[in-house]
Amino acid sequence: MNDSTIVLAGATGNLGGRIARALRERGASVTALVRPGTAPDKLERLQKLGVTITSVDLNSASQLKEACSGASCVVSALAGLADVIEDTQSVLLDAAVEAGVPRFIPSDFSIDFTKFRPGQNRNLDLRRNFHKRLDQAPIAATTIFNGGFAELLTGQMPLILFKFRRVLYWGSADQRMDFTTIDNTAAFTACAALDPSTPRFLHIAGDRISARELAAVLSEVTGKEFRLFRAGGLGMLGTLIKIARTVAPGEKELYPAWQGMQYMRNMFDGRAKLEPLDNDRYPSIRWTTARDVLAAHEVS
Repeated sequence: MNDSTIVLAGATGNLGGRIARALRERGASVTALVRPGTAPDKLERLQKLGVTITSVDLNSASQLKEACSGASCVVSALAGLADVIEDTQSVLLDAAVEAGVPRFIPSDFSIDFTKFRPGQNRNLDLRRNFHKRLDQAPIAATTIFNGGFAELLTGQMPLILFKFRRVLYWGSADQRMDFTTIDNTAAFTACAALDPSTPRFLHIAGDRISARELAAVLSEVTGKEFRLFRAGGLGMLGTLIKIARTVAPGEKELYPAWQGMQYMRNMFDGRAKLEPLDNDRYPSIRWTTARDVLAAHEVS
């Protein structure tokens, strides 16, 4: 076994591709597990990084076991619903154990779901369900909690209403929320994959910022005044989530509208706060702030 040989599942995705790049930048040998029929352009991007491509059936225990053989860590950046996060990832976990891989990093990359009850966030529930199996497996596992991806602030997360120069919030405008860029998350994950001494949980946040602070930052970087807009209390948001899920279920979609609303509720709730932070664990990482992200968005 080589201590710098990493097997990566989900390398053709946004986060996974960046993890692959970060691993290669740190001198790791990377084997990407890809499904047969993966688009050639996605494979070419990985090959240009010097990543070894292994085409496997991700639901085949025997194929995965062979692909994982000799690795020091298996990293999962798989994205999906129960069939992926619970089922496919479980096959990957079992294969890693059978192949004698000492360490496993699951595809969590979220707010800390251990602080919430089942039923409060569908996608977090999937990760919680997988952990029931992960915690029983004879392998050292490390979960990385990064809060929300900071890039979501520029549009996908309905928090900043750029057109109206408003920052929407629920509950308290002073509740700070954790955000980390995808690149920072990828870099930290790469460092953790190459670090044999990682604990069970690691917490990172490129920035901690409240709605009120966001409005101030936006006013500064745009030169235009952004104001707060209180949409209601958390109880009202919970009711709207139930209505949205009834009207537009989207149960087979990864991020239906109500799923994003569940994350909003969790983050404004306060329990999603990550602590203690492990940002200083790898000093080479330069943490990107919300201001950095919003300033770059304004320039573009």
